Amino acid sequence: MAPCLNPPNLYFYMIGPTPAHSGLPFVDPSHTGARSPQTMPLMSMRIIVCSLILFSLNSRKACRAQDSAALPVKWDLQTCLDYAKKNNIQINTLRLTEKNTEQEYELSKAATLPNLTGSLNHTYTHSKNVNPVVGGFQTQSSFAGNYSLNSTVTLYHGGYYMNDIRQKNLEIESANLNILQSENDITLQITQAYLNILLAKENIIYIHDLLATTQAQVDQGQKQYDAGSIARNALIELQAQLANDKYTLVTAQNTERQNKLTLKQILQLPTSTAFDIVKPDTVIATEAVASLDTVESAALRTRPEIKNGLLGIEIARYDLLKARSGYLPSLTASGTLSSGYSNNLKDAYFKQLDDNFFQQIGLGLSIPIFTRRVVRTNVELAKIEMEQAALNLKGTKTALAQEIEQAYINVENAQAQYDAAVEELNATRESFRIAGEELKVGAVNTVNYLQQKTLYTQAFQAYIQAKYNSALSVKIYDFYMGIAVKL
Repeated sequence: MAPCLNPPNLYFYMIGPTPAHSGLPFVDPSHTGARSPQTMPLMSMRIIVCSLILFSLNSRKACRAQDSAALPVKWDLQTCLDYAKKNNIQINTLRLTEKNTEQEYELSKAATLPNLTGSLNHTYTHSKNVNPVVGGFQTQSSFAGNYSLNSTVTLYHGGYYMNDIRQKNLEIESANLNILQSENDITLQITQAYLNILLAKENIIYIHDLLATTQAQVDQGQKQYDAGSIARNALIELQAQLANDKYTLVTAQNTERQNKLTLKQILQLPTSTAFDIVKPDTVIATEAVASLDTVESAALRTRPEIKNGLLGIEIARYDLLKARSGYLPSLTASGTLSSGYSNNLKDAYFKQLDDNFFQQIGLGLSIPIFTRRVVRTNVELAKIEMEQAALNLKGTKTALAQEIEQAYINVENAQAQYDAAVEELNATRESFRIAGEELKVGAVNTVNYLQQKTLYTQAFQAYIQAKYNSALSVKIYDFYMGIAVKL
């Protein structure tokens, strides 16, 4: 999609007649390049100005529409997850970190290659010298040039470079695992926020139905009051309940808007983006789940934080190998080609280059004898780093096992609460239905009816909460085993 450019800002310094005329001068189309003494009417100028302003505003609106056209209005859960994985700032920052690590890997490989440097030096010399023959001073000028190529390569350095290459390769894998771990974290956040919106939507539907029932009861109560069948206080109680239901509806709608805002913030969408979610046909509250041992075993094999902990130990081990290479000698090879000339010599330029052509090749061996404890300190620090990496892995495994166990307990509790909520809802629904029938025939008073309604309302809200809480706990528990989140 081509970028939409903002229209230029328009500045008008004068709208109206000039001090000397009733309009502004304009160019006569019949005389190209000449200014006509006639003037443009003020009304025509204002029409042009208004047209330009309207064009500017419409262009800006078109730009905003074009920017938001690529985003959907209604999002399902998978669309939210895909968008976040692609556009989340933290995840993209980790991708840039991975690219930095890849460049360090390429630099580490290039360190094993020979380098090559060339130099060209031209000098011009002007001096005064004493003439030994005739006496006095004489001036002398000379021009000289030197050219050289130099190359050095490390043949052996105690395995430092090969270990560094392998370490950098593991760091690329670790950076990729950090991305996967961040994607897992944001997946759970989005799933919870998405289900919170579904919970609010279902609650609004229920309150709408409840409000319609209350309105019908108020209408019937008004008729009964007009007929003298009920007292005024009974009608007032029904009207107060209607007002309370309206307030509850407004509160539920505000909750839905707040939950949408939370999901938009997680997705990092612009504030002006129209946003709503797609409601699935059904949300399964209870499902059969794997045993705790099965999920823990699968998580310890597949979760990126565990793999990253194992890589951390390997990376630290290569630091130890690199540090120990400081005890070993290093062998380097070098070569030099050089030549030069000077105009003080009588030989021709190319003849001088040939006569002065210099070639050198050599081997250098460096043996560490006393390093003032630098190498030993590096080795000991690398050992400490390995121990710390092992402790980090142990802590990660412990934390993950605790999270999985807590998720398993949450599933059991949520499903038990859901079953209890279903039973309570069925009982209070029937009691509320009977109370409504009895109210119609005057078998119960308004107070008893409203009490049954309150119990039913509380039971239904507890049922909705338990339903989505159970669905969320199952999704989180299955996600630890590597099952993708779907609704």
